[in-house]
Amino acid sequence: MRKLTTAVLLSILPSAALAEGTMPQMDFTNPLTLDQVGWMAVIMVVLYLVLSRWGLPQIGKVIESRADVIAKDLAAARAAKIEADTAVAQLNAALVAARAAAQGEVARAVAEAKAKATADAAALNAQLDAKLAAAEAQIEAARASALAAIKPVAAEAAGAILLKLTGSLPGEDVLAPNLDAALLARSGG
Repeated sequence: MRKLTTAVLLSILPSAALAEGTMPQMDFTNPLTLDQVGWMAVIMVVLYLVLSRWGLPQIGKVIESRADVIAKDLAAARAAKIEADTAVAQLNAALVAARAAAQGEVARAVAEAKAKATADAAALNAQLDAKLAAAEAQIEAARASALAAIKPVAAEAAGAILLKLTGSLPGEDVLAPNLDAALLARSGG
């Protein structure tokens, strides 16, 4: 019944167009045109029923399944991000602790190096002081030896000078104290 109503409605509308001769494919007086329109209606109804009963529910299931997969993936990504953030925080804490430990080790090594350098410097200063004292003792011994060696030469030279100047040789008791005083003043003592 419905089919008949649809066919009648469709046949009324294009008859006006056919009267003018404009659209031959809409000539509903032709039996082939009516069969084509009928089959088109049947195919459309079948297509509608197939899509509404089977096709669209299948598409809906696929969409829901995909939405579930996306939701699970997002939840997994959020959990992974939280784990990564926790790992980054732990890594940063470990880096801070490692830096502090390294700085402590560097400070300890510097302090040990300074203490060793101070001890080495003190030992070297003690060695240098000992060498300096030994060198000063050698210099003093050499000076005393030189003064002892100069005394007879100076006594002889002074005697010769006095003999030429005064014409007489002074006694050893007069010449020796004056010579000792002159040598002592000359040596800075």
